[in-house]
Amino acid sequence: MARHLAVTRRTASWMLVVCALPGVVHGCSTPTDPVPPPGGGQTLNLSFEQFEQSVEPVLAQHGCDAGGDCHGGGIRGSLELSPQGAKDIQFDFDQVVLQVSAADREHSPILTEPLALDAGGTPHGVKVFADTSDTGYQAIRGWILSAVPQ
Repeated sequence: MARHLAVTRRTASWMLVVCALPGVVHGCSTPTDPVPPPGGGQTLNLSFEQFEQSVEPVLAQHGCDAGGDCHGGGIRGSLELSPQGAKDIQFDFDQVVLQVSAADREHSPILTEPLALDAGGTPHGVKVFADTSDTGYQAIRGWILSAVPQ
């Protein structure tokens, strides 16, 4: 009986090693390089200084940073801006950068959403740019187009 118990324990131990070995070996393998993101993963190096001088004033002039239903009242859609009474330009920059498409700069949401639909805009509650010749539109567009791809 003792011999049978010893054989059973040895068999159980051996089976545990055989079952666990693939997991241990796999867990210790060298990781592979991550798969590159679609489209090559291009990013843009957008200028904070240019944003501060030419884009932030456009957002403020058009009341984009107002409270209530506007972007200064919290996240509205996918954009939040610091409220008028507590401006944080770095926060606004970080948020607006997320609205820039590196793959298709001319169709970045920060350009298309405030643009009139008949001028090529996309749905948005307020249309502050009647067409693409608006100086505010051109300021934002210039900031995006001047960005250096990385």
